[in-house]
Amino acid sequence: MKKNYLILLSSCILFLGCAKNAITGRSQLALVPESQLQQEALTQYKSFLDTSKVVSSSSKDAEMVKRVGSRIAAAITKYYSEKGLSNELSGYKWEFNLVQNPEVNAWCMPGGKVVVYTGLLPITQNETALSIVLGHEITHAVAHHGQERMSEALVAQGIAIGGDVFTSDNAQVNSIFNTIYGPTAQVGVLLPNSRKQEYEADHYGLIFAAMAGYDPQEAIPFWERMAKLNSGNQPPEFLSDHPMDSKRIKKLKSYMSEAMKYYNGSKK
Repeated sequence: MKKNYLILLSSCILFLGCAKNAITGRSQLALVPESQLQQEALTQYKSFLDTSKVVSSSSKDAEMVKRVGSRIAAAITKYYSEKGLSNELSGYKWEFNLVQNPEVNAWCMPGGKVVVYTGLLPITQNETALSIVLGHEITHAVAHHGQERMSEALVAQGIAIGGDVFTSDNAQVNSIFNTIYGPTAQVGVLLPNSRKQEYEADHYGLIFAAMAGYDPQEAIPFWERMAKLNSGNQPPEFLSDHPMDSKRIKKLKSYMSEAMKYYNGSKK
């Protein structure tokens, strides 16, 4: 009886907590308000920068990160505005920092807090490829992918949801947040859904990069370089929250004709 009650309760939470994503049109679980996520992200972002070696904003590479990020952010703002969805970006105050770290990584937290690691730049090799990465990572944030994954994790772990989930010093909640966002992010809770999010980030990331005036076709050689880097190290797809490189590249090619329309339009 108790088991049936829990199943019914979970079903009600899932039904009541679902929202249709304004851009992708996909139904997503959204139990944690975006405003709470943005506030927690700001706290964690400041903490991360305080304990990391941030590259001087006057350096050539840091200037490139800020330039590319600002152009992507402007493109996203325009895209949402043209669709009458400016409120979807409420609370976004963009920040872009380059951090000295050999890892091949970049991430964007809710509210537009973005970090690029110096270890990524030898792989991107150029500004256009960096735009592909930032378009992808920023899409994760604006498409509420982290919010979706955190909501699913809260339900899966049976954590009560109400008020501000971050003000109760709940170690479980903080652990979930740190698992999903930013520097300590790891493999997602629900892997198949996470791969769906990856494809969405690839798709709209190409569009945003193209709108910012960057050639989306650079995504193919960039991911081919990533494939070489991952060669022999990539786990089976069912164990990974990212699509296999070969499948990702195939998908990117299928998105290219749409993205090129935005690129050609950006040059008019």
